[in-house]
Amino acid sequence: MKEIKSKKQTHFIKKFLIKICRIFGYELIDQSTLEFPVSNKNYQEIISEPGIKSISLGLGETSITRKVKALDIIVKTCTSVQLVSQNKKRIFEKDKSEYTFRTINSLIKSAKDLKKKFKEIKIEFTIIDVNSSDTHVNKIISKIHDEDFVAHYLPVKNIKDSKDNMITTMASIRDSLRHAKNCDDLIYFVEDDYIHKSEALAEMVFAYEKFSSIFRDEVFILSTDYPYLYKNIDKTNILIGENTHWRTVKESLLTFMTSKKIIEKYFEKLLDMATNKNDPFEKNLHEIYEKERCFSPIPSLSIHCTNINSAFGLSPNINFKKIWDENEN
Repeated sequence: MKEIKSKKQTHFIKKFLIKICRIFGYELIDQSTLEFPVSNKNYQEIISEPGIKSISLGLGETSITRKVKALDIIVKTCTSVQLVSQNKKRIFEKDKSEYTFRTINSLIKSAKDLKKKFKEIKIEFTIIDVNSSDTHVNKIISKIHDEDFVAHYLPVKNIKDSKDNMITTMASIRDSLRHAKNCDDLIYFVEDDYIHKSEALAEMVFAYEKFSSIFRDEVFILSTDYPYLYKNIDKTNILIGENTHWRTVKESLLTFMTSKKIIEKYFEKLLDMATNKNDPFEKNLHEIYEKERCFSPIPSLSIHCTNINSAFGLSPNINFKKIWDENEN
């Protein structure tokens, strides 16, 4: 009888403690079962609350002071050109349109996953296109609309007769930067040869909220773990995201996530990068990274489909074929 009474008393105390924690916004963990009784979740589920708090086992809770309200995904597309500055074939050796369509497929999947986890977030797509056929453009826009996302189409104008792929690329970058000034919050600039894991966008937004809250400032978030960054032994800091490790980096290509506030702050410098040729092309962006924090995922959340021998392409220790196949057109 005493044992039964003791169990009932323990159960009552536990329920009372859970109610108190819910009132004050605290979380508990049952070490024997790895369950979170306050939120009715287990360790395999997302225990962080978007816009409110980030929770990592062993590290505890980080209050979110920088809530993400909206994400604009700006995709620069061109289904007719293989590689801008090289006469080489990409990994898997398909037509350029195939990489574009799989990129769009992967972004749609990832946006749907993001919407499930960040229920209040506003998501819109903008396609900034260079010389793709009407058939290809219609296919891209239809894919996005069919999944109930808003899709804007902005063709790059006055370049029909240009034979210089770099000139047309720079024009599309300028247009994407100008459009970003009309966006609401976060902007993800992405080239049309980056195929994403389904969890990519959610992991990036989780990281953005957490890191910008910790440092009380806007940041840059990459989707790709670039292989060329491992060729130099540079100092870095490692941080914990929701389900991904992140490291600080000082370089990237032109696929990155940041805020409208950052774009406005460095607009002229970014616009100059897309107007006057530098070596490397992203020189101005790298100079911004000397002042602002930029984070790259470990392992990569997307694959950059360039030539297999390119130092700017295939990220280490991920299954490229699996990601490619999962986003079949």
